[in-house]
Amino acid sequence: ELRSSHFWQGVLAELVATLIFVGVVLGASAAPGPLAPALAGGLVAGGLACTLGGPQANPALTLALLCTRKLSPLRGAAGVLAQCTGATLASAAARAALPDDTGLVTRVSAVGTAGTALAWETFSTFQLALAAFAVTEHAAPQAGLALGSAVAAGALAA
Repeated sequence: ELRSSHFWQGVLAELVATLIFVGVVLGASAAPGPLAPALAGGLVAGGLACTLGGPQANPALTLALLCTRKLSPLRGAAGVLAQCTGATLASAAARAALPDDTGLVTRVSAVGTAGTALAWETFSTFQLALAAFAVTEHAAPQAGLALGSAVAAGALAA
């Protein structure tokens, strides 16, 4: 599998998709309020699914695919490594490009708790995985719309 160009194209797609996704969401996070990053995340996820063929760009989603044996252990490990690399590069670029006083750190709301935030994150990831499994199983032409909507809905709900 390591000798396959298809394998390395997939790894590169994960790196680039995560770099773009995290970069866009971080850039949108500079705006006040949660609406801009949620919509930006949904739009960029949909666009990436259409242009790069549906990379996960999310280690939690990659782990879900591994647990359900829809992804080989080697592809999963390489994908998670590529995703972490892409996210790190995007974070470094956002840190360098945005003003120092830009607040990009996500915080638990004043009315919530860490447990509530974890519950919402779990729910959001579950519904994203459900959408990803559905478009993977049925090869839906609307994959970008389904995945982008799942990302935006999860972010808005959380």
